[in-house]
This record gives sequence, C-alpha cells and structure tokens, in this order.
Amino acid sequence: MSSWDEGQATVMLKSLNAAAERRDQKEKMAFSEISPGVVARAKCGDEDAFHLIFNRYGRPVLSFIAHQVRSRELAEELAQETFVRAYRNLGGLKDELRLSTWLFGIARNVVRESVRQARRDERKVGLDEPESLKLESGFVLPEGNMLDRELTETIHRALAELDDDKRIVFSLKIFHEKSYEEISSITGHSIGKLKTDLHRARAEMRKRIEPYLASQL
Repeated sequence: MSSWDEGQATVMLKSLNAAAERRDQKEKMAFSEISPGVVARAKCGDEDAFHLIFNRYGRPVLSFIAHQVRSRELAEELAQETFVRAYRNLGGLKDELRLSTWLFGIARNVVRESVRQARRDERKVGLDEPESLKLESGFVLPEGNMLDRELTETIHRALAELDDDKRIVFSLKIFHEKSYEEISSITGHSIGKLKTDLHRARAEMRKRIEPYLASQL
C-alpha cells in the first residue's frame, strides 16, 4: 500500500462511529430528537426535560471531550461539568435550534480550562506532562469496539499529536459531522482557518496512520 487517499481516510475514521450509531438506532427513543418545547421546559427548571437533553447529547459531548483529553475518567468528569454549566446557564441560550452547538462550545471551554489548570499544576510539581494530556492504555473510545485494539490505539496516538485547533476541527467534522458554520460558532475561528486546519489535520493523520495500515497488508 503506497498511499492512503482521503477517501480511504474518511471511510476508516468514520468507522469509529459506526458501532455507536448502530446502537443509537437500536436504542432510539422519544428523546432521540429534541422535540419543540423541551428546551423551554428545561429553562423553567423542569429536570425531566433537561434529562431528555442529557440523554440526547451526553454521548456525543463525552466523545468530543474524550478526543481532546485522552483519559476516560477525566473525560467523564469534564462531560459532567459541561452539563452542570449548561443547566445553570440554559437561560442564556437564545436560539433553541442551536442547542447542540451551544453545548459543544461549553465543552470546549471546559476542556481548555482543564488543560490550562493541568499545565499550571505541572509547572508546580515538575511532572513530565499534564495529566490531562496523557494517553492511557485503558481508554477506549465508545466506538472503538468495531476496530482492532492496535488500530484504535494508533488513532488515539495520532489524535493526541495534533495541536489543539486541528484536533478540535478534526473531531467535530469527522466524528461528529458538524458543518463549518457550526464549528465556527463553537470555536470562534473563521471558516477559512477551519478548512485549512482540517486539511492539515487529515494530512497529519494520514501520515501517522498509513504505516500501520500498510503493515497489515
């Protein structure tokens, strides 16, 4: 295998989500799509309505965070913090149709704060690297059961080596299929920058994963 084209990359990387998507279809319930009025009810303090929001977006938000921090335990902690903040600040959501974008924006801020704190702690105690950036061998993406463990770990390492901007746009575009407009709202970056970052992220992922794929032939 002499090259790994973008089509192969997209198919392989999207396969990470295949298992979760199939489970979602099997488990589809009334809250699979947020119905009109649910956000309004949650804003009024209806906890059942907020539970519907959590059940719909909890897994995607956790997956997004996990791609950034590389630790299952930390990812779960930060996902919980994301929804705590969302519950407290739901009144500030002006466009209910942009709920998903709003939640991912909160998740991004929570992750950034966590990474900054870890780096401050690192300087204080002299650790080799921030705990939140370590790749734990026990961590498996929710979608990872569909792939060979070694390939999953190869992808984890490749993601961890991307810089923050590239990793975020790659995760949101490839794993969560967000539009550039949505990603721009989440990150605050221009669409031009996002397209450039995604192009470079794909090239870097291709370069890092291709040797593994070639070795399997």
